[in-house]
Amino acid sequence: MSITVNKKAFHDYFIEEKYEAGIALQGWEVKAIRAGRMNIKESYVVIKNGEIFLIGMHITPLPTASTHVNPDPTRTRKLLLHAAEINKLIGKVERSGYALLPIDLHYTRGRIKLEVGLAKGKKQHDKRHDAAEKDAKREAQRAMKERQR
Repeated sequence: MSITVNKKAFHDYFIEEKYEAGIALQGWEVKAIRAGRMNIKESYVVIKNGEIFLIGMHITPLPTASTHVNPDPTRTRKLLLHAAEINKLIGKVERSGYALLPIDLHYTRGRIKLEVGLAKGKKQHDKRHDAAEKDAKREAQRAMKERQR
């Protein structure tokens, strides 16, 4: 079940591979995500010292958060992947010029997971081409609806 999708990633990048990663979250963050109070649009994924981190994901704390916890809405969160997957990602990002992007935040068997995409940037003409294809597909759907009536 999807919580939120980063549509901007699909607009700006070609997503070539997807990986499902766990996220190291605190209790108040889980409650806020379940309430739908997060944003992954401006976030990105970096590799530091053989570990993968999510930077810039904003989780707005609930007003009923505990009094002894000082919530930081944009703290750096560690992503949990297998070592083989991390090594593969390190190789692709460093050698091939790929970027790592958060694509989708969702539930898997009651746990919150993040889908990370291995992506290459789109040029402006690629974005225009995709928009034209999308418009043509929409027009075709509209024409089929009119024909059925």
